[in-house]
Amino acid sequence: MSLFGLLRLPASIVFGSGQRAALAATAAKLGSRALVCTDARLGREPMFHALLADLAKAGITARVFDRTQPDVPLASLEDCLTEVAGFKPEVVIGIGGGSCMDLAKTIALLVTHGGRPESYYGENKVPGPLIPVIALPTTAGTGSEVTPVAVVSDHARQSKVGISSPHLIPKVAICDPELTVSCPPAITAASGADALTHAIESFTAAARVPTAQLSIDNVFVGKNVLSDQFALLAITQAWSSLHRAYADGTDLEARERMMLAALAAGCAFGTAGTAAAHAIQYPVGNDTHTAHGAGVALLLPYVMEYNRLECATSYATIARAVGLDAAGKTDEQLSFEVIDAIAALLASIGIPRTLEELGLAKDRQDWTAENAIGITRLINNNPRKIDLAAMRRITRAAFCGDRLSLRA
Repeated sequence: MSLFGLLRLPASIVFGSGQRAALAATAAKLGSRALVCTDARLGREPMFHALLADLAKAGITARVFDRTQPDVPLASLEDCLTEVAGFKPEVVIGIGGGSCMDLAKTIALLVTHGGRPESYYGENKVPGPLIPVIALPTTAGTGSEVTPVAVVSDHARQSKVGISSPHLIPKVAICDPELTVSCPPAITAASGADALTHAIESFTAAARVPTAQLSIDNVFVGKNVLSDQFALLAITQAWSSLHRAYADGTDLEARERMMLAALAAGCAFGTAGTAAAHAIQYPVGNDTHTAHGAGVALLLPYVMEYNRLECATSYATIARAVGLDAAGKTDEQLSFEVIDAIAALLASIGIPRTLEELGLAKDRQDWTAENAIGITRLINNNPRKIDLAAMRRITRAAFCGDRLSLRA
């Protein structure tokens, strides 16, 4: 891989326990009217009301929308737009998991440029800058606080759809690990496994020819020397802390390291992109209405097995970075061992092992493959070429749990 690199990040990233206290002063520099997007559970939390009180003390008029729905259905967007009609926010604040931050980003887009969400599906359809967005994640997973993508659910298309543009990157990300302490084990597992999957898929994404137009024409440019640094940071932090945070939610050090992992993974895949595990999860998640993180993590070991022929060296690098015993072992041997170790880690935090266990119907295996292969942004980013026959092999293996059938 040539020494090509690309990073696109927020103007400011603030990380650390207690840093949520910086929200009001940060927002006051950007505007005096704030739309705050969150969900019903967080909207009842004392922490959330303390943040609203801070905004009021800073002279900011805040309008709260606390009905964010998972995966941001278009109806939820319309509901929010109707509620804030006439409010004219100068800044949008997303407080919550990935859906809350994605809602904030998409609302900022529609308030700024108008139109329908469908007009912006795909890459580079956003015509210019948005009103500023501040993102405060309360889960350690999606990395949406630093990424150029917002995902919405379009039920007419029976699919989740991405809107991707550097203009969607929040102006400021405030990452306070204390906000994740209240996450229950299942959400901790799914969100943390999502971060690990982001990191591994970005670290192993297909490298592209670094022409001068590559970063101009594409939001996601594949594996590169800058994204790799963040991907490895994310992998090592998640490896040491994911099970700890799952087993004991009050372990603040584990929470801090998992939020760092999620943030670093977002920095990595925000330019490198993700690949086949995410492509398969889109139809699976839409069909089963299951958590995105659980779906991509379930699929990760199967996709890694398929990709191993192209990724043995990268997998061996991961194995050494996380401290697997590498003495006297070849990259080939380590590449097998790290897939097994990742599968074991995911099993230890309760990630389902098969698509059948996740709830996919048996007769939807090939339907899943046919829908996944059409998500070209992700399929083209996969390090090993995938055609429909290969995609069917992966989905069938993932349905029944036969991971070793993909081993080569």
